[in-house]
Amino acid sequence: MRIGELAARAGASSRQVRFYEAKGLITSTREANNYRDYSETALGRVQQIRELLDAGLSTQLIRAILPCLESPRDPIVFEGVTAGTVAALEQERDRLSGRIEVLTRNRDAVTGYLTELRRRAD
Repeated sequence: MRIGELAARAGASSRQVRFYEAKGLITSTREANNYRDYSETALGRVQQIRELLDAGLSTQLIRAILPCLESPRDPIVFEGVTAGTVAALEQERDRLSGRIEVLTRNRDAVTGYLTELRRRAD
């Protein structure tokens, strides 16, 4: 599929898709007319990348965990992973856990507020 179709289906812009490709997060082939051609699997990848970016991960960390996105249940062997990458992933995991705790508290507070509003309305 061409870049415009991929972008539209993934809820991204063509510029974002080109950025992801420039960062090595997705790949394309070139047609005879030099247009980019993306496989169907690129759609899921772009959606995953957008979710990870929204969660606060950097493109560098996303690139480091791409093998996990391919087959999270298979044993994964990482060649060339540095201690710095492991430390960055641990820090990111801890940051996400903190955000989840805050979001959970906020959700519970909103739920309590709605419960009280409904109780008073009855």
